[in-house]
Amino acid sequence: MALDPITLLTLTIALATASACYLVAEWHSVRERSLLFWSAGFATVSIGTTLSLLRLHGYPVLGIWFANGLLVCTHGLFLLGVSRFTQRPLSLAWLLLAAVWGALLLLPEASWWSRIMLLVNSWLVGLLSVQSALLLRRNRVGERQLRWVLLGHGLFYLAKGATVLTPGTPLDLTAFHGQIIQISLVEGVIAIMLIALSMTGTVRYRREQHIERLAGSDPLTGLYNRRALLAQAPALLEQVNQDRPGALLLIDLDNFKQANDLHGHAAGDGLLVALSDLMRMALPKQALAARLGGDEFVVLLGATSNSEALRLGERLREQFNALAVRRLNTPEPVTLSIGAVLFNDAQASLATLLERGDLALYEAKRGGRDGLRVSLG
Repeated sequence: MALDPITLLTLTIALATASACYLVAEWHSVRERSLLFWSAGFATVSIGTTLSLLRLHGYPVLGIWFANGLLVCTHGLFLLGVSRFTQRPLSLAWLLLAAVWGALLLLPEASWWSRIMLLVNSWLVGLLSVQSALLLRRNRVGERQLRWVLLGHGLFYLAKGATVLTPGTPLDLTAFHGQIIQISLVEGVIAIMLIALSMTGTVRYRREQHIERLAGSDPLTGLYNRRALLAQAPALLEQVNQDRPGALLLIDLDNFKQANDLHGHAAGDGLLVALSDLMRMALPKQALAARLGGDEFVVLLGATSNSEALRLGERLREQFNALAVRRLNTPEPVTLSIGAVLFNDAQASLATLLERGDLALYEAKRGGRDGLRVSLG
């Protein structure tokens, strides 16, 4: 099968239509709205490519101007989808591109008309594609592939526009003549496949990451659950040594049942969420926080001093106690009891540390609650 313009355009229509349908099917599974923008973009490619065939039958407005305008619209939809996906807003200045394209209608038909049309079209498409690529973050695995595909696609169109400026370059938009057009048609077929696959892979990677986060997080507080803590703790414990000791804080709420009984479980849940927020704000980088279940929490600290760990525990206790008094009125105040384990052995296991923390927490409870007890080792 010869790769003549008609064959390449037919392949483009088929691939764009299939990509549009495929992305809609993906949207039904993951409900990521960016997929709808991208699907609409590929549908626009299919319509524009079909219209471009009309130029061979003497309809230049539909076959050239309108078809190429839809190509610009396609990449505008791609940009909107990327903006939606990355949650990064777009400047309204991008709407001026539509005005630039519309101004081409005012140009008189002349020998240089094809060059101006292809130059403006190529640079608009290139700018939209490059901007889409720049919105994607290169340090995120799920976005990296799509970023490079769109960047390569955009640079191709910018170079294509620059080539038009070369004197003597053969070009005839009405008959698909010229090496630039032939190369562009081939690139279009390849780009559709790569962009569609990259878009799908990007969304799927985010979904897998989201599922993984849900599996490892507590649904109420958003902190790690016990399973995630067991998975993450070994890497942090390896950093502990004589010069950089570690600490574990086992935290339990005092009189929490009174809060649930008097004010309802929603109020009690609010206290748990408030405590988790305090923990997030107070914890250093080398730390893990998890909800073990019920009203029991744990903080694991690496590369810290004993005094810093104890200050952190006392600060959490004081801040939470003040917050709980303001929120709920109970016969006995809702406070924190903390069992602290200070250690400098990298071979310490999380299970052993939790056992020692439980003993220290028991001492804090037996000593009148609302306090911190330390287990040294």
